[in-house]
Amino acid sequence: MTLIYCSGLVAGVDEVGRGPLIGDVVTAAVILDPEKRIEGLRDSKKLSEKKRESLATQIREEAIVFAIGRASPLEIDELNILHATMLAMKRAVECLPVAADSALIDGNRLPDLDIPSKFVIKGDDTYACIAAASILAKVERDSDMRKLDSHYPEYGFAKHKGYPTKAHLEAIQKFGILDAHRKSFGPVKACL
Repeated sequence: MTLIYCSGLVAGVDEVGRGPLIGDVVTAAVILDPEKRIEGLRDSKKLSEKKRESLATQIREEAIVFAIGRASPLEIDELNILHATMLAMKRAVECLPVAADSALIDGNRLPDLDIPSKFVIKGDDTYACIAAASILAKVERDSDMRKLDSHYPEYGFAKHKGYPTKAHLEAIQKFGILDAHRKSFGPVKACL
């Protein structure tokens, strides 16, 4: 499948980490240069970790600009995951070192942006800039989980990335809830 490259300063925006029980929801905004096409871009979930890491390096080097946005577990608990994701997307777009003229958002909702924007269902399979954002956000959040794993290896974050796997739920039961856990999420709330 050939992805669409946009001309002009169009930011692709995507998120990673709505489903996990711990950590930030992470978003990225990327404006690609249509003259510097990056081979192999696609939805981050369809790439191996090694390929994502390699593409992320290339995106950082060849994109016109990119930025990462986040919403913390506390913000997720206060706002809910959808609104926290929209906030993180807004932060990513607003942190771009060069302002975007418009934005393409993966999914079916739009964050409150000061520029024209459009949502695109399965956008990371359609637009190169959204696929690039998907990859940067995934690599960033996976890095967060490896760092958390280095402090709390008994939870297995490097393996399950914070998702509600059997191993993660058992670790919560055995070792308790961490500050970075999302207290409003059912499996965590059940252990409070």
